[in-house]
Amino acid sequence: MKKYNIAIIIVLLIFSSKTNAQKIIESTKQVLKSPNEKFVFEFFQKSDRNGKKQMYYQLSFEGKPVILESELGVIIENNLFESALAIENDPSDLWCENLDFKGVERNSVEETWKPVYGERNVVKNHYNEMVIHFNKFGTEGDLEEGYAGTFYDKRRSYNMDLLVRAYNEGVAFSYHFPETSNGLFLHIEGEQTSYTLPKGTMAYYERWAQGPYSYLPLEDWPGECERPLTLDLKCGLHVALLEAQMVDYSRGKFVLDDHQANTIKLSMYSNVDATRPYSTPWRVIMAADTPGELLENNDIVLNLNKPNQIQNTSWIKPGKVIRSNLTTQEAIACINFAAEHNLQYVHLDAGWYGSEVDVTSDATTVDESRDLDIHELVNYGASKGVGIMYYINQRALTNRLDEVFEQCRKWGVRGVKFGFVHIGSNRWTTWLHEAVKKAAKYQLMIDIHDEYRPTGFSRTYPNLMTQEGIRGNEEMPDATHNTTLPFTRFLAGAGDYTICYYNNRIKTTHAHQLALSVVFYSPLQFLYWYDKPSAYQGEKEIAFFDAVKTVWDDTKVINGEVGKYITVARRSGDEWYVGAITNNDGRNIQIPCSYLEPGKSYTATIYYDDMSLNSRTNVNINTQEVDNKSTLNFELQASGGVAIHIQPN
Repeated sequence: MKKYNIAIIIVLLIFSSKTNAQKIIESTKQVLKSPNEKFVFEFFQKSDRNGKKQMYYQLSFEGKPVILESELGVIIENNLFESALAIENDPSDLWCENLDFKGVERNSVEETWKPVYGERNVVKNHYNEMVIHFNKFGTEGDLEEGYAGTFYDKRRSYNMDLLVRAYNEGVAFSYHFPETSNGLFLHIEGEQTSYTLPKGTMAYYERWAQGPYSYLPLEDWPGECERPLTLDLKCGLHVALLEAQMVDYSRGKFVLDDHQANTIKLSMYSNVDATRPYSTPWRVIMAADTPGELLENNDIVLNLNKPNQIQNTSWIKPGKVIRSNLTTQEAIACINFAAEHNLQYVHLDAGWYGSEVDVTSDATTVDESRDLDIHELVNYGASKGVGIMYYINQRALTNRLDEVFEQCRKWGVRGVKFGFVHIGSNRWTTWLHEAVKKAAKYQLMIDIHDEYRPTGFSRTYPNLMTQEGIRGNEEMPDATHNTTLPFTRFLAGAGDYTICYYNNRIKTTHAHQLALSVVFYSPLQFLYWYDKPSAYQGEKEIAFFDAVKTVWDDTKVINGEVGKYITVARRSGDEWYVGAITNNDGRNIQIPCSYLEPGKSYTATIYYDDMSLNSRTNVNINTQEVDNKSTLNFELQASGGVAIHIQPN
């Protein structure tokens, strides 16, 4: 009898599970493939026995699962209905539940565009797109009297589109809310966007933008994870989750789902209040056979942003920067050093206008305690072909943007580094990007420091040159961290790492630091961060820093493994610059020169670690004839590197 009762219970549980199970609504199934058909994105809705519908997707690459069945959706606390007639608030709900599928539009784009500057001089923008249309009706009702004796229909209709683009480099999707006559406002509480990965996936977890990395399974994370998030799949694929065109939204990070194994959920910093028409940022998923391909394919982030909005860009000039102490005499010494060593800018850091954390500090004047004449420095720098930039904390910018930027223009300052910016919330995200737009009106280049991470806005406003959001040489990370960054943080865009050379706190060899100027992309490349011109004592290898560029005509990732090593080759005109770095372990690396033009000979000037040298930096130099069939072999020191300048004969 006891066994019989147990059997009944089991049958009832199975029956209950089946009756509550969701079923795919076949009419909603949509498939989108990338132009090369390697990526396959599948969308569908499911309904349960009560007719409740939910959106899902899954993604594969080269026939291998990347994202298993995962939820899509936006959580809207109040469906705000507003017209000139009335305003009503509906109760909280998961707004993307029970959407009615209305159809799909498809489109393909194949074009190229030329950036003002970048990691290559031509960007390919090739994708297939589908726009899936939905609507949702509110409560049925009769006509009700509204403003001034007019009437409106309580049966409200809300529209939403799911935009999906499949590139050869990855897939992106965004939620779009078209303009309607009876539902203008949105109060977004969060997203249901999730990513269920195959079992055994490992993540390069980073808790905050300037934090260290940990290699963790998808379980027991100590809090939120930063983006981009790079993942290793058990099948051998390398995957990255990113965000693009996040300019008026709330910053997203990643958390683990407490209820579903191997599932990552999007975690938003705060609510978003928006007015239709409105689109959320793009959620981007990249996949590749090698981690180097992820870095080579990072133009997908730029492609998901609007084209350049600055008509005259002649004043936007990338270059190399040295930081000065805050006296006129020391700044003049930096200007002279910059002129002698082909650096384009001198930067005046925090404190020139007073305490950066004091709200009363005025960034339109030099602090009276400082022996610093910015007008003199700008004029002297101009005579040497060197521009002046300086730091301003957001406290001094928040309510005085026009005043501060106008003073910059009067002085002839070329750019501003924003410091300690508020990030994350809808309000401050919007403020920051509006500030970049306003800076363009005053012809000011911008570098954003601290926790801000790029999402491609430099395409739309290329006066946003670079940004921190990186654990750089301000904190002196080790070589293993440096070999992780190209495959993680640099997938999102330029990073202001603040390279050092002479400072005795660096945890790498000096050749490693030379190579970073190629491996790490930044249109404003800060060199000698903790150094002074007096530190230079005629070291011949500084010729590499003198020659290296900050923007490129082409970029190739030759080889690499996350957290182990990387080799990057970048072209400027008919010259190539190559940087290779290893982690805390020494290793042998091979660098093929197949990227060189066939049939031409070149001279490679090689800067490498040589501990047998009796010098401060232990960097030696030699030259070697190479062509596109050559392979260079190096035995890299632990935490070491090699920098190579290749010129045609």
